[in-house]
Amino acid sequence: MLSKVVLVVLAIIVVLVLYLRVSAVRISSSEARALVADGAMLLDVRSPEEFAGGHIDGAVSIPIQELSDRLDELGNKNEAVVIYCQSGGRSMLAKRLLESKGFTDVHDLGGIGRW
Repeated sequence: MLSKVVLVVLAIIVVLVLYLRVSAVRISSSEARALVADGAMLLDVRSPEEFAGGHIDGAVSIPIQELSDRLDELGNKNEAVVIYCQSGGRSMLAKRLLESKGFTDVHDLGGIGRW
């Protein structure tokens, strides 16, 4: 009986995670480039090692693990921010974090390859 409950809970968690990944609203490359050209901050939330291995010109590096402690580096909460990571998972989480902290113009590009 307990194993069935555990399996049901795990199935629910898997479905929820998949739903959150699929439902993430991402902007296109052209939208991201236009926002950055208009002055949006380009935020890379990958690790310092990933950033050092290659990043989009002009990007600011704040790893997702440090983001909540470094919000002041992002400036005005009403200014546009475009976030990216390696594949889209961390950028999705960063977007939700910034929005929960009152940032009003946050855009998720997803993975760096979409630039």
